[in-house]
Amino acid sequence: MITQLQLRRDALTESRLVQLPDPELAVGEVLAAIDRFALTANNVSYALSGDTIGYWGYFPAPEPWGLTPVWGFADVVASRHPDLPVGERIYGFFPTASHVVLAPDTVGARGFVDAAPHRADLPAFYNHYQRTTGEPAAMQALEDQRCLLLPLLGTGYLLYDYLLDNAFFGAEQVLVGSASSKTAIGLLNMLARHPAPRPRVIGLTSPGNRAFVEGLGLCDQVVAYQDIDSLDGAIPSAFVDMAGDGAVISAIHKRFGPQLKLSCAVGATHWDQPRSTGKVDGAPSHDFIFIPAHIAKRDGDLGPGVIQRRTQVETLRMVEELKGRLALHHVSGPEAVRAALGDLIAGRTPPTVGLIASLG
Repeated sequence: MITQLQLRRDALTESRLVQLPDPELAVGEVLAAIDRFALTANNVSYALSGDTIGYWGYFPAPEPWGLTPVWGFADVVASRHPDLPVGERIYGFFPTASHVVLAPDTVGARGFVDAAPHRADLPAFYNHYQRTTGEPAAMQALEDQRCLLLPLLGTGYLLYDYLLDNAFFGAEQVLVGSASSKTAIGLLNMLARHPAPRPRVIGLTSPGNRAFVEGLGLCDQVVAYQDIDSLDGAIPSAFVDMAGDGAVISAIHKRFGPQLKLSCAVGATHWDQPRSTGKVDGAPSHDFIFIPAHIAKRDGDLGPGVIQRRTQVETLRMVEELKGRLALHHVSGPEAVRAALGDLIAGRTPPTVGLIASLG
């Protein structure tokens, strides 16, 4: 039997557990048992962007329900593909489920692409899977960190590269929203390491997370959301938003107006707050950055795979630096995982906790 944890697309606080029979594999397909996956604010962003970007389409479920994509590890437990045997361990994009059927294509020593027809028109970045069975023991020992941190810290690095590629849009300071999030930590880490002269770095966060962000030592200043009006609105600034809270976005636009050189959304974690994407008080529109598009652009600039290799080097460094700052919390079993996802969506999971889940 396959267990799925489905979210109601139009009401994320509603979920259900569904039992499905074992599938019959077609020639070329494999069945993978999902061993572990991370639950982070990133998954809330996937759910909120499920229709606009297509995240609900990767692992279809009957409407109004959806399977939230997660990053994790799985083992091939049944195979009708000649080049991907039973026992192969893989890392990549999975549903909140105990098992998933994949259709591997272009299988190589390091990985493959899922060529399932329903994924053909979706962003290809998420269709790549890594084969990890033959990796060095040191890499295999970092599975929890890879689930939890590599996709998020990697996104943070790519945001830094986006700013760098655009000369910081002429900004003298960078405002990073939801600064306690792991994606923001990746961006803050890279900004803090940028050689002088560098833009001033300001982390925006809730009062409850302010001490955590200050303790990271990556910001020149940490400001609570309600204190945005204390910032000097005359300084040319770039705003990178991880939360999607319309009130915060509007406050930034009102404070900086035409001095806001960039206003962009990376994710949306404050699902219960009104959205704001319009132009306000002379400021630029608040636009969404689609990271796979930036990767494709940089592949053209630097050559295929260069930006991905740079990202991996920096994210592995950051993983080492964050050891001891995040407490890994493992949850297993359908009801426990359902409760943990509910807490995450409701904002009850502190930034110091990293959730590793298994439905099996």
